[in-house]
Amino acid sequence: MIFAIEEINNSMLLPGASLGYKIYDDCSSVPLAIKAAMDLVNGPEGTLSDISCIKPSTVHAIIGMPESSPTVAVAELLGPLHIPVVSYYSTCACLSNKHEFPTFFRTIPSDYYQSRALAQLVKHFGWTWVGAVSSDNDYGKAGITTFIEALQNEEICIEYSEVIYRNSPRDKILKVVETMKKASSKVVVAFAIFLDLEYLINELLHQNITYLQWVGSDGWIYNEYLATEENYKVLEGTIGINIMNPVVPGLQNFLMKFIPNNIPNNTGLESFWESTMNCTSAGEDNTVKGNECLGSETAYKAVYAIAYAVRHLFKCQSNQHENYSCGNAMNIEPWQVLDNMKHVNFTTSYGETLYFDENGDPAARYDLLNWQLSKEGMIKFVKIGVYDASLPEGQQIVMNNITIMWKGNNKKVPRSACSQSCFPGTRKAVQKGKPICCFDCIPCAEGEITNITDSPDCLKCPIEYKSNDLKSQCILKEIEFLAFEETTGILLVFFSLLGTCFTMAVTMVFLSYRDTPIVRANNSELSFLLLFSLSLCFLCSLTFIGQPSHWSCMLRHMVFGITFVLCISCVLGKTIVVQQRFCVFILTFIQILICALWIILSPPFPSKNTEHYKDRIILECSLGSTITFCAVLGYIGLLSTMCFILAFLARKLPDNFNEAKFITFSMLIFCAVWITFIPAYISSPGKYTVAVEIFAILASSFGLLFCIFVPKCYVILLKPHKNTKKFLMGKMAALKVSTGSDIIIGPITRSDVIGTGKYRHHWWQKTEVKSSGTESDIMSSAGTWRDFPRIVCKQLRETVSTPCCPLVC
Repeated sequence: MIFAIEEINNSMLLPGASLGYKIYDDCSSVPLAIKAAMDLVNGPEGTLSDISCIKPSTVHAIIGMPESSPTVAVAELLGPLHIPVVSYYSTCACLSNKHEFPTFFRTIPSDYYQSRALAQLVKHFGWTWVGAVSSDNDYGKAGITTFIEALQNEEICIEYSEVIYRNSPRDKILKVVETMKKASSKVVVAFAIFLDLEYLINELLHQNITYLQWVGSDGWIYNEYLATEENYKVLEGTIGINIMNPVVPGLQNFLMKFIPNNIPNNTGLESFWESTMNCTSAGEDNTVKGNECLGSETAYKAVYAIAYAVRHLFKCQSNQHENYSCGNAMNIEPWQVLDNMKHVNFTTSYGETLYFDENGDPAARYDLLNWQLSKEGMIKFVKIGVYDASLPEGQQIVMNNITIMWKGNNKKVPRSACSQSCFPGTRKAVQKGKPICCFDCIPCAEGEITNITDSPDCLKCPIEYKSNDLKSQCILKEIEFLAFEETTGILLVFFSLLGTCFTMAVTMVFLSYRDTPIVRANNSELSFLLLFSLSLCFLCSLTFIGQPSHWSCMLRHMVFGITFVLCISCVLGKTIVVQQRFCVFILTFIQILICALWIILSPPFPSKNTEHYKDRIILECSLGSTITFCAVLGYIGLLSTMCFILAFLARKLPDNFNEAKFITFSMLIFCAVWITFIPAYISSPGKYTVAVEIFAILASSFGLLFCIFVPKCYVILLKPHKNTKKFLMGKMAALKVSTGSDIIIGPITRSDVIGTGKYRHHWWQKTEVKSSGTESDIMSSAGTWRDFPRIVCKQLRETVSTPCCPLVC
C-alpha cells in the first residue's frame, strides 16, 4: 500500500495533490478494528496540520481489513457516514449487500464467485459426494453456505459440513475428525483461513488420516505456513483457487528496503514479513527464500482505485457529468469520493483492468492451483488453470496443459461418489431416505435408452426405432412380413402351386373323359367352372405373400372374396339343379358389388403395425372399411351354410344322379376350417396371421377339390367299369320319406315309368304313375343319360299331384 501511495505521489496522476496515509494494525480483532476506524474518522487529538494550526478534516477513505469479520463491523459503522471502505482481502459475500454496506468496495472477488468457482471445480473432476469444513467466522459461514447452494444446483451432495475455529477445544476438533473418518466421501472442501485449518491438519496428521483429497479456498491454498513437509502428508495433491497474483513492477525492489536484515533493531519485522508477505526471511545475501515476496496486488489496486476517484473529482465539471460529484483539492468530502468510486475504470501497470459492479465487486478471476512436490523436495503451488466468471456458463474453467498430481503422486483423478455411476443404458433411481447422489442403477425398459452416464431418466425411442441390447442407442426396428424367401413362405407357395397342379390335373382328366356318363351326369359345365374357380383360390393365396403394397392389399382381398363366392356358387348350383347358370352369375355378381363398394368407400391399404411388438414392425394390410370386410366374409359364410344345408338334406338321394354326399363332406371341411380360422387368426402373432389366413384358403380349397372331384377321378381312372350307362341305370337308390312312419318305395325300374303303368302306394294317397311313351322315347327326348333324372322328374310332375323334391329336380 505504501509503495502504491508513493508511486502515485511521484506521478502526474494527481497533479497538485498528494495522498497521505496512516496505518493501524487491527490484529484480526473486531474491537481493535472499530477503534482504529473511529480514530481515523474523528482524527486523533494533538495532530496538527503542517500548514496551519487547524485540526485536519475527517479521513476521506479507509483501506482494509484483511479479514471479513472486522471489515463487516467497520463497513457497517461507516456506512451512514458516507465514508468509502475499500478492502483488499475481505471476500465475504455478505459485504455485497448494498442495503447494509452502501459504502463498501473491494479489489478482491467476492466469495459469492469463489463458492461457485469451487463448485464448478468439484463438478469438473466428477466428484458428486464431498465433505466440507469451514471457519467459524463470517468468511467461512457465508462462503460454505453459498458453496452448498451452488453444489445443489449442480446435483452434488454434501455428506457432512463441520465448523472449525482455532480457539475451539480439542474435543470439538476430535469430533470433526471422527466425522471425517466415518464418512464415505473421499474429497474435503475447506472454506477456511489457515489459522483455523492448521489445528485440524495437526490432528489429522496425529491420527495418520492421509487418504483424503483436499480442495481449498483462497484463505489457505497459497499459504506456506501450511505447506510444510509434515503437513504435505495430509495435504498432498491439494487443489484450490486463489486470487490472481500478477507481478507489480517495482514492488520487489521497494520491499527489499524492508528485509529484516536491513533493519536489525526492529524485532517484530521478521514475523510481520513472514506472515504478511507469505515468505521466509532473507539470508545474509539479502535474497528472498521461498515465494517471491510480491506483497498484495489487491492492496495496490485499492490505493489506485481511490486515487482515480479523486482524479475524477478534480477534473470533472458539473455541467458535463451529471453522475459525478465535483470538488477541489481544498474542500473534498468523503461522499464525493464515494460517488466517484462507483465510476472507476482503469488499467494497472501490469495490465489488469479494474472496475466495480453495482455491488462494489470487481470482475471475478481466480488461479487454479495444485500442490506438488518439486525435485528438490520443496512444495510448490503449480498453476493448472484459471476460473473466469465473465465467460459463458460451463466454460468458466480453463485448464492448462499441465499434469495434476493427486494423492499418492497419482495422475489419475480420485473418485468420490455415494453410488457407482450409472452407465448408458441405465437410469438413476434415488435410494429412499438418502440424498439424490445416492441412487441405484435401473436398466431402461424395452424401447428406451440413455446415452450418457448418470442419466436421471430414460428416453423413449421414436415409434419406428427400438433400443439396442445395451439400451444405449436407438436403432431401426426390423421390418417383418411373410416373405417368399423364408421357410414358411416357401412351404405355402409349394402347397399353393401343388393345389393348382392338382386342379389342372383333374381338369385334364375331365376333359379327356368328358363324354363318359359320370362326367356328363354331374353337370360338366359347372364342374369345369368349379375347377377354374378352385385354381383361382389356390393362386390367390400367393397375393398374401411378400411385402404389402397398395395394389397387393386390394388385390388379395378382392380376389379372395370373389373367387370363393364363385367356387361356392358352383357347388350350390350343383345342389340346386334349376337355373344353375343364373344362380352362379347372380350370387357372384352380388359379391362383386360388395367388393366394388369396399374399394370405393375405404379400400385396404398397407400399414405398419408397431403396437403388437416392441422390437419390430409388422407390415400388414389394414382392412380400411371393417363393415365391408365383414360383409364379404358374411356373404361367403351365408352361401356356404345354405350349400351345406341343402346338400345335407339331399345326401340320401340316389348316388348315381347327384353329388350331395360329397358336397356335404366338402362343406363340412370348408365350414370347420373357417370356424377354427377365426380364433387362430386373432391369436397368431405378426406375419403368422397372414400364414393362418393362407392356410385356411388352401385347406378349404383342398377340401372342395378332394371331396368333390377325387372320387370321380378314382372311378374314371381306376374303376372304368362303373363309368358306363348300364352300371348307372342298373343301380338305383331307394327313396326314403321321413314322416311319422317310414314307407319305402322300392327301386325304380324302367317298368315303373314305361309300359304297363303299375301303381306305387304312398301313405297319404294312391298315385298312379303312367307313361306316355316308351323307353326309347324318353331317352331320345333326354338326349343322354345325364338328363335321365330330369326326364323322370318331368314324368312325376305330370302324374303326381304333389310336386317332387327340388333337390332331385
